[in-house]
Amino acid sequence: MIDPNRIFSVRDDEEFDRLALEVFRFQAEACAPYREYLGLLGIGPQSVGRVSEIPFLPIGVFKNRRVYAADREPETVFTSSSTTGQTPAKHYVADLELYRQAFTRAFERFYGPVGEVAVFALLPSYLEREGSSLIYMADRLIRDGAGGGFYLYDHEALLRDMRACTVRKVLLGVSYALWDLAERRPGPLYDTVVMETGGMKGHREELPREAFHELLCRAFSVPSVHSEYGMAELMSQAYSAGEGIFRTPSWMRVSVRDLNDPFCTLPAGRTGGINVIDLANLYSCSFVQTEDLGVVCGDGAFRMLGRISGSEIRGCNLLVQ
Repeated sequence: MIDPNRIFSVRDDEEFDRLALEVFRFQAEACAPYREYLGLLGIGPQSVGRVSEIPFLPIGVFKNRRVYAADREPETVFTSSSTTGQTPAKHYVADLELYRQAFTRAFERFYGPVGEVAVFALLPSYLEREGSSLIYMADRLIRDGAGGGFYLYDHEALLRDMRACTVRKVLLGVSYALWDLAERRPGPLYDTVVMETGGMKGHREELPREAFHELLCRAFSVPSVHSEYGMAELMSQAYSAGEGIFRTPSWMRVSVRDLNDPFCTLPAGRTGGINVIDLANLYSCSFVQTEDLGVVCGDGAFRMLGRISGSEIRGCNLLVQ
């Protein structure tokens, strides 16, 4: 059995690769849908000797199969956001403490100790449904942090409480809700990181990322707008500090595949489908072929360019360049 604590102690590529291969061999046996997928590809776990040879499970499998690798019942099930008529994905979570450590450590890597930050959450579409991993994350960051809360549509209370807060603040909002706030209650937000996530979700027209961020910067008098990249099928998140380039924690790695050949990894600078290795997905599948379009930069960071044409639109980050 792999010790989950090793996930967050990864410090370099060599250590990452060694642990990723261990996780792969574990999940290739313990996760039935992944095991079957590898069988259809004719790949045995012991034949894979390098991380670059590990196949990525198409994310759509989370919609109709129990992608689960633990020998106990899950503590919860997170579901993806979806529009009417679409089937939501399900992520069976064996260990909520592992999830809490993943999102807390990732957040702290980019924004400092949780206890010194107040998170103000404007996430109406997520609060209005069951099973949101984003709501679970925001709730724990609020409770473990220095204040904040959920505000749904109450802009007056949100701004009043933010003005009264004397510590560093993060305003975490689904994109269309931040746009609503910018239109209805514009004004300077001091000592605040404005962070968008979740896209427009059909509530607003889609804007290029740069145009949308410029709109929010003008409305709130902030120098930049940050972004969070995450999804129900992943335990970890990547963050952008406003330049449109996302960076991952040490236990998470992003690559890009050829859209015409999903088993071909593209070099840095080429646009393709985003593949994610998330070692915190220990008890499901750590090797996920997403339906997002992106490009990897030379230092391992990446740009998210929207959804792959023809894929279902849901709530990761729908802004396009």
